[in-house]
Amino acid sequence: MTAGPRGGLLAGEPVELLVLDCDGVLVDSELLASRTGSDCLATCGIDMPAAEIRQRYTGVSFPAWTADVQQRYGVRLPDDFASIFAARLRQRFELELQPVPGIVELLDALPMRRCVASGSSPERLQHSLTLTGLHGRLAPHIYSVAHVARGKPAPDLFLHAAARMGTSPPRCVVVEDSVAGIQAARAAGMRVIGFCGGSHCDAGHAARLMDSGAHATCSTAPELGLLLAPTAGAGR
Repeated sequence: MTAGPRGGLLAGEPVELLVLDCDGVLVDSELLASRTGSDCLATCGIDMPAAEIRQRYTGVSFPAWTADVQQRYGVRLPDDFASIFAARLRQRFELELQPVPGIVELLDALPMRRCVASGSSPERLQHSLTLTGLHGRLAPHIYSVAHVARGKPAPDLFLHAAARMGTSPPRCVVVEDSVAGIQAARAAGMRVIGFCGGSHCDAGHAARLMDSGAHATCSTAPELGLLLAPTAGAGR
C-alpha cells in the first residue's frame, strides 16, 4: 500500500459512502475489453494493439474512446460498431470474466454503505455483475455513465451517485483503477483510493494513479480492506 502526501485518507469528514468503479475494481474485465476493442478495430482496418487501447482508454467511456479513435485516424467507424463490440464483449465475458480476486469476500465483510459508479452502460453493468455474482450484493445502487451528461474524468457520475445516495462528496471514498477515474473523483471533491488489483495493472500503475491525485493505492482486495477498516463503522 502507498499513502499520498495530500493528507491521510481519513483526514477531514467521516466516511459515509464507498463508491466503487466496476471494471478493474469489481470485475477483472479491462484486458478482455481491450482485446475485444483491438479485434473490432482490426475489422475496420485499424491496427491498434490491445496494450495501446488499455493504456489510452482505461476508464474512458465507450463513446469517448471511439470518438478519439475516429479523430486520430481520420475515419468514421461503422454505424453498428457499438453493437458489434457489445456482442463480442458479451461473448468473451461469458467465457472468461471473473470477479477481481478477493472482492466478493471484501464486500461481504465491509458494513459500509456502498454503490457502483461506472463508465459502462447499464446493460454491460447488469451482465458483468450478474455473471460474477456481484449484482445482488450491490443492487439497486448501481450508476452508469448513461445517467449523466459527461463521463470520467468529469466529476458528473460521482456527484450523481453521491446525490442519489444522499451523501455529500467530502463524506465519500472512491475506489478507482484508472487515471480518468482518479481525476473525476478529485474533481468531485472526494477522497480516492487507486486500486491496482486487476490483471491489467503493470508495475508502474500505482505511480500513475498517485501522480493523478490518489490519496493512497493498494494492490489487492485485502489491502483495500485494511485501508477502509478504520472507516467501516461510519457508514452503517
